[in-house]
Amino acid sequence: MSGMPKDPPEPMKHHLRQRMNDHARSRWQLSGVDVHFRGGFAYVEARLHGGAHARLCRLGFKGLLHTWGFAIYLPDEGIYQDSLLPSGHPSGTPEEALDCACAFQFTAPDAHTTPPPPSTNRGDAGLGRNV
Repeated sequence: MSGMPKDPPEPMKHHLRQRMNDHARSRWQLSGVDVHFRGGFAYVEARLHGGAHARLCRLGFKGLLHTWGFAIYLPDEGIYQDSLLPSGHPSGTPEEALDCACAFQFTAPDAHTTPPPPSTNRGDAGLGRNV
């Protein structure tokens, strides 16, 4: 995601939060997700049963409701890394991003060996520490 995307309008932020929570509850064993906005980025954090939280990914607003840029959270490095979704694209639906991030964060270590491939533009990887 090059540069800072513009900030999505409030109704779109509300819609994204609702949409992500609906998908998280129906597809993953999560209490829900928290979505925090900073600039044109939406930071997605899982709410686990028992009260724990886990950072998942960062979405970059592209000006469209159904298409967002994707950066996976790498807990060992404490950064967000622009990545490709399983479709091979650097952007997609919020649900695709959530599924990719949850599969990476919550599957057994032997289920995957590397994070999703990075995109060619590393963007603003250091933002994750201050979210």
